[in-house]
Amino acid sequence: MWKAGSMSAELGIGFALRAVNERVQQAVARRPRDLPAIQPRLVAVSKTKPADMVIEAYSHGQRTFGENYVQELLEKASNPQILSSCPEIKWHFIGHLQKQNVNKLMAVPNLSMLETVDSVKLADKVNSAWQKKGSPERLKVMVQINTSGEASKHGLPPAEMAALVEHINAKCPSLEFVGLMTIGSFGHDLSQGPNPDFQVLLSLREELCRKLGAPPEQVELSMGMSVDFQHAVSISRVPSGACRTGPKATPRRRIEAPRGSVSHLR
Repeated sequence: MWKAGSMSAELGIGFALRAVNERVQQAVARRPRDLPAIQPRLVAVSKTKPADMVIEAYSHGQRTFGENYVQELLEKASNPQILSSCPEIKWHFIGHLQKQNVNKLMAVPNLSMLETVDSVKLADKVNSAWQKKGSPERLKVMVQINTSGEASKHGLPPAEMAALVEHINAKCPSLEFVGLMTIGSFGHDLSQGPNPDFQVLLSLREELCRKLGAPPEQVELSMGMSVDFQHAVSISRVPSGACRTGPKATPRRRIEAPRGSVSHLR
């Protein structure tokens, strides 16, 4: 988790948001010139942060927020002050989702995306629960891939990616598949070259697009953490990527880009 330090703590959330966005733009400027100039979007990871900090970030233009835990997300998203002060807020769930918590997650107001679908059973349960909710819009979902192969990481093996995506597209009419997500291994020395886990996700996207006959801009990618999000953006030929950061006294952040962009940071 990136720490912005005492300056961010003293100057507040607005300063921290501007600082992260500046780092994003620096990374965008380093991308190959043949990539489309579509701007990433920031997802503020508000885990453990109080409602007033979410509201302050919203007042500075932030609209999309991410949470790791279902109960915390439900309580925060249902907060009367957030509901009244943040009418355009969008929530992403970015933590591991246990099947027994699916119905609770579906009750979250303004839930926009689930980024951690990692099995057919989970996809089916989420699809059924969202269908019962009667929402006029499909729930956006990402498939989580364990690119590093670490037992401590959630996500399905790369070899199972295409089958799960095809299942969601064919059997889950209440879900909208929008992309792939990975955390990847920590501590990669960037002086030794690109993070191999990022390269795996890039290759998986290319494989999936060939199989589905879909253009790359229709598959977002979410990859990286605070220490490497600039690297993820600068090397990516992807529509979306993600990077988590966590300056003191501000919401942790993650960055995403809409479909059609080149990197979705977390």
